Amino acid sequence: MIEQMLEFNEEFVKNKEYEKYVTSKFPDKKIAIVTCMDTRLVTLLPAALGIKNGDVKIIKNAGATITNPFDSTVRSLLVAIYELGVNEIMIIGHTSCGVQGMDSQEMLHLMRERGIDEEHISLMKHCGIDLDSWLHGFDDTEDAILETVDLVKNHPLVPKDVVVKGYIMDSLTGKLKVL
Repeated sequence: MIEQMLEFNEEFVKNKEYEKYVTSKFPDKKIAIVTCMDTRLVTLLPAALGIKNGDVKIIKNAGATITNPFDSTVRSLLVAIYELGVNEIMIIGHTSCGVQGMDSQEMLHLMRERGIDEEHISLMKHCGIDLDSWLHGFDDTEDAILETVDLVKNHPLVPKDVVVKGYIMDSLTGKLKVL
């Protein structure tokens, strides 16, 4: 499958199809969106919000949540704010999220089935990584998004004038629910 994508890429560049996407690194709307990596949102989210290439910074992860105040999502938001001029942040979860109800024990079981050595799992635990907590999903999407909004709003490195709001997107229709 990757080879097919690479072949497509060759044609895309050769035919200069990229020209309609040319923009700068600065988001025209000065907004950053933290959202889920769910495949249903790849085209739906920009279409439902009326955004195009160059409008916003989109940061995707599993569940659209931030579990650590110093993880890569927060780092990306800080870059967006201080280097790229972002002054509003949207945290957008969605209905039927795969992270909701995700079970850490099941994830560890699947890792073992795929050949991850018990020694590596034990090493993580001995290094102070609480795998049960780290791999656990959330019980309620709305609560998880509100916790992330609170974390970003109250982060010591996020300026108080940055607007941070939470939303849940319907994975089918794209309708946003304001939290």
